[in-house]
Amino acid sequence: MTLKEESQEREMEEHDQNEEHHGLINGEKSFSCSQTEKTSLEEKKKAQKTGDYVTCQQDGIRSTQKGNLKRQNRIHTGESPFTCQQCGKCFSQHGNLKVHMRIHTGENPFTCQQCGKSFRRKENLEVHMRIHTGENPFTCQECGISFNRKGILDRHMRIHTREKPYICQQCGISFTQKGSLTRHLRIHTGECPFTCQQCGISFIRKGSLIRHMRTHTGEKPYTCPQCGRSFPHKPTLNAHMRIHTGEKPFVCGQCGKNFRFSVTLNQHLKIHSRDN
Repeated sequence: MTLKEESQEREMEEHDQNEEHHGLINGEKSFSCSQTEKTSLEEKKKAQKTGDYVTCQQDGIRSTQKGNLKRQNRIHTGESPFTCQQCGKCFSQHGNLKVHMRIHTGENPFTCQQCGKSFRRKENLEVHMRIHTGENPFTCQECGISFNRKGILDRHMRIHTREKPYICQQCGISFTQKGSLTRHLRIHTGECPFTCQQCGISFIRKGSLIRHMRTHTGEKPYTCPQCGRSFPHKPTLNAHMRIHTGEKPFVCGQCGKNFRFSVTLNQHLKIHSRDN
């Protein structure tokens, strides 16, 4: 399992602990989770017919079983009686602990029948299947872009809201994503976890290492569609494309002359500095 998939599973595990309205009924709306004991259809029908519900005194949510009410109360009390004996993490429900234990055992019981990838949770397999089906059920109401996971949509929405909830405690810079803050913190700590195995140079970001490796491999994955020339980096291709398009986006602020490349503009500016 990749680090990205591991992170996604941990996010879903934390989500379960924060939103635990499992198997409960609030008016006409029911809340269920695959990790909890589901109330049988017969019990629900009976409760609806007789009005035989147990009600949470704090938020008024009704349940057909006392066990569900007990689990619901843990949301308010913060009680987490189920503890992992290996890492000490606590859970409010035994089912969530059971799923968590697969981190330690390496068990991945849910397997994709199309590509063979295995997952710790059924929910992760269901999300993964959208890669094969092309399903993107979560749509941005602002711009219409669709996503296969709600978490990705939530992060995307910050583009429109400009929300930046992840703040560096050292310099105050804010970020829309937690991963961006994690990478930024390496500037302060000096951590460079991605090391080239050929020359020993280390990098803050994995992407920087990948680009650096092309100096050793000679790989040039970016090809000009007009002349066929290839480049190791996309910005280099973008700059090259201006030869074909005639675009000159760099403008001298003193004389208004346009240039195709920033380096050419910088050389030109020296003419003005000599004149002054």
